[in-house]
Amino acid sequence: MCGIYGIVSKQLSAAGIRKRLAPMGALLRHRGPDDLREKAFDASGANVGLGFARLSILDIETGMQPIECRADDTAIICNGQIYNYIELRRELDQADFVSQGDAEVGLHLYRKKGPAFLEALNGMYAGAILDPGRNRLLLFRDRFGIKPLYFCQNAGHFVFASEIKPLFDAAALPREINRKRLETFFTYRYVPGSETLFKGVRKLPPGSFLDFDLASGTFEIKRYWHYRLDQLDSEIGIDEAAEHFHELFEDAVRLRLRSDVEVGSLISGGIDSSAVTSQAAILQPALNLFTIGFETEKYNELPFVEQFLADYPQRFHRARLYAEKCGPESLNQLPGIIEAIEEPISLGTVLPTDQVCRMASEKVKVVLTGEGADEIFAGYRKFMIEMAAAQYPALPPERQKALSTAYPELAGYLGSRARDPAKRYIQTEALFDPAAVARLIGAASSEASFPEDARPDLSGNEHPVNAMIGFESRFRLPDYVILRLDKLSMRHSLETRTPLLDYRLAEFAAGLPVALKANLEHDREKYICSHAYLKHGLMKKRSALRKKQPFTIPVAHWLADAARRPEFVNEILLGDMIQRQGILNPAVVAEIAGNVQTAGIGPQTLVSEADRLFAIIVFTLWYETFFT
Repeated sequence: MCGIYGIVSKQLSAAGIRKRLAPMGALLRHRGPDDLREKAFDASGANVGLGFARLSILDIETGMQPIECRADDTAIICNGQIYNYIELRRELDQADFVSQGDAEVGLHLYRKKGPAFLEALNGMYAGAILDPGRNRLLLFRDRFGIKPLYFCQNAGHFVFASEIKPLFDAAALPREINRKRLETFFTYRYVPGSETLFKGVRKLPPGSFLDFDLASGTFEIKRYWHYRLDQLDSEIGIDEAAEHFHELFEDAVRLRLRSDVEVGSLISGGIDSSAVTSQAAILQPALNLFTIGFETEKYNELPFVEQFLADYPQRFHRARLYAEKCGPESLNQLPGIIEAIEEPISLGTVLPTDQVCRMASEKVKVVLTGEGADEIFAGYRKFMIEMAAAQYPALPPERQKALSTAYPELAGYLGSRARDPAKRYIQTEALFDPAAVARLIGAASSEASFPEDARPDLSGNEHPVNAMIGFESRFRLPDYVILRLDKLSMRHSLETRTPLLDYRLAEFAAGLPVALKANLEHDREKYICSHAYLKHGLMKKRSALRKKQPFTIPVAHWLADAARRPEFVNEILLGDMIQRQGILNPAVVAEIAGNVQTAGIGPQTLVSEADRLFAIIVFTLWYETFFT
């Protein structure tokens, strides 16, 4: 994992290109503290600069980039890992390799297949290939967008990078807020889609490539992977599905253990990180494990981690667990976290994520994580509610009553459930409703809060649960779940790998009968996952069948008492910062702050006044960091 960056300009000389690359590299050194290289190329009358800040994981001796092919002057820079590079290299016997790593495999595969080479890759990657012979610069991003890639075009310069901050000076781009996405942020707590809250800065969508014509200075974005959720294998049963799941899961973990440095694992009380850790320990017993608990007891899952490890004393006897507690003092890290993430994310999970990544980075360079299963295998309660709502009208009265008892929120959802799956998704995610957003920012934007370019590829024939999975995997997964993990791990020069986002597992999940994901009969989210983990001895019943606890923090407890809040939080809420910035309504902010309470608030509370106040704090800090 590294940082990549580049410039295309017909105005700048090679020396001018190098001069602009240098500060870009300096801003990305946390992503690649081990080495740095920059080079300017002349192609089709344009000067192209490519830069690479390296975190050495694979091919430590010969893997530095850019890597060039002398046969046709093509060159590649790539952030991330192509996990199946060993298998792919066997297809390239005639290629003249100069390295032993994964990035050059991607380059030679491109030379053989063109942009279709992306369909063969299994990994997490964001990269650029310079092809002077075809007047092309090709930017590309992995299927789920695990690795970020931003770009902008201004004043005759096309600039791209793994992060946002390097773009502004390199492209002479003024910093302006993208006001039409303010409503989107306060609706979802993050900004999904290709736009960002920085005007003029865009993200390359997941599963896409950008084909930049060096001669004309124009580009086209194309999707190379479409996540189809309308083709069900209705004949497969739970046991057969569990066998196939385990076969894919075991191989996904095996591939992600490929490394020339030690690999550890992040583990929470959830079943997915536990299963990843368990499978990794079978393959690599001397495993360093890292977890975070909470001082507030009802949020603390550390006892469940210790219980899980105690269930397998032989499997984990060579492993070592490193644990810390996350308390209200972690709020002091929020300004640095916001600067690192760059795009405002107002979910409190950023705090323990940052803490566990910092802790892991002190011992290893690479860790496995359990992210992704909740999104593609229906792991949240909202999927169960959607399943219940879809079945409810056709059920007999006694079964309807049982569902209403099991899911008290179902009655309200049935009364307001929209026909459009996008609107239904908004119902499950909204932090502020449109009227509340209008009060907070003065007036709601004229644009819809749901970005059209964040819509999944749906045929309209999908089961409602699969439609929701489509939105989850195209919307929340890349622009919150993975973005948070990438930016905060790289803040500490740590590579994170996500076996459950192996695209083969995702495509398998898409074809499963919906009841093998959200199962009302057994009251189980991710039914196939827990069944497979149990069947193959990755965990015991008490871990696999424990009710899911959402990954939330006690934000209400931390914000309710002004005397315990960090000084910068009180400065935002009690000082003149909000009024000085002139974006949010101070009276509305004061009203929300006054309504924060701890009574009745717990891990299952997904939206509260404290969550709304936290979004205001995050936005205000973000604006202060990047615009004042």
